[in-house]
Amino acid sequence: MSTRILGIESSCDETAAAVVADGREILSSVVASQIDIHRKYGGVVPELASREHLRQIVPVVREALAQAGMKLADVDAIGVTKGPGLVGALLVGITYGKTLAEALGKPLIPVNHLEGHVHAVFLEAHKAGREVKLPAVCLIVSGGHTVLYEVKPEDLDAQGAGARLHYRKIAQTRDDAAGEAYDKVAKLLGLGYPGGPVIDRLAQGADDRAVEFTVARIKDGKADFSFSGIKTAVLHHVRKNGIAPVSDPARVPDEVKNLVASFQRAVVTALVRRLRRAAEERCPASLILTGGVAANSLLRREAARAAEELGRPLVAPPIALSTDNAAMIAAAGDVAFRKGVRAGWDLNAEPHLPLG
Repeated sequence: MSTRILGIESSCDETAAAVVADGREILSSVVASQIDIHRKYGGVVPELASREHLRQIVPVVREALAQAGMKLADVDAIGVTKGPGLVGALLVGITYGKTLAEALGKPLIPVNHLEGHVHAVFLEAHKAGREVKLPAVCLIVSGGHTVLYEVKPEDLDAQGAGARLHYRKIAQTRDDAAGEAYDKVAKLLGLGYPGGPVIDRLAQGADDRAVEFTVARIKDGKADFSFSGIKTAVLHHVRKNGIAPVSDPARVPDEVKNLVASFQRAVVTALVRRLRRAAEERCPASLILTGGVAANSLLRREAARAAEELGRPLVAPPIALSTDNAAMIAAAGDVAFRKGVRAGWDLNAEPHLPLG
């Protein structure tokens, strides 16, 4: 009999709910974005995010159930993001998940948001009739996270969606996440929010060698990331050359297009260089790219090129599953549910929750 998990995601600025069957089949996925609310501030305002989650969470869950043709009583368990993320935003989803679980007598499953991003890849692979070969080197890159993991199955014979996974951290950012750097550079130049899609679009056809940015290297020899330096370098370039913030988004000067293209090239180079290094050291069966910044067209191309040169497949979710969503939370929740993981009424938000 099919196991159906209702997933709830509220870690940042998207209120999401989804129903997934057996950790593989997406029966519904609903996301209420807050981009228009935060755009005027050039980034996410935590208090506003929490208030919007409160407003959206009930109708979003109702819509997810309606799309799946189900009632609340039909779900087998409720998976909810416990962290990492914004504490106020997380608490909205957790509190609602607790309430539903208590009222319905259903199990409550705590889910790590980062593990959800990994399971987004397995969801898509299953839909396409493919299998993600393990072990893998996985790059999770988003507005709040930039981290490399080695991903192995707990059971060596288990592969694909539903597999219980073990994570070993290889590297992480020491300051800004890559997506955060995109947002800050876009805000500096008056390009709007979120910065990633805007910069990716403006960089198309621009000269990404116009400005030479140094790709950060960590002095102690670790393969960690650092993006605060390039953000500062963009600021110095803007001041030195008297570049004013863009006033008309429809008329962006070539100078700005070339600048953001050069910035993007440096960020992607840093990400792919470390992904390649980790793969060369560990010889994985595949490479995984996931998270919101995984939607970036240049990053996808360069990661695919590196994977081809290494003779390894690169797997990444589609755009809809790259950004925050609840289908990935339900899929990860299904694995935890089958492992017997349960949360009680004392479940709390963990804004800095590690993975592995």
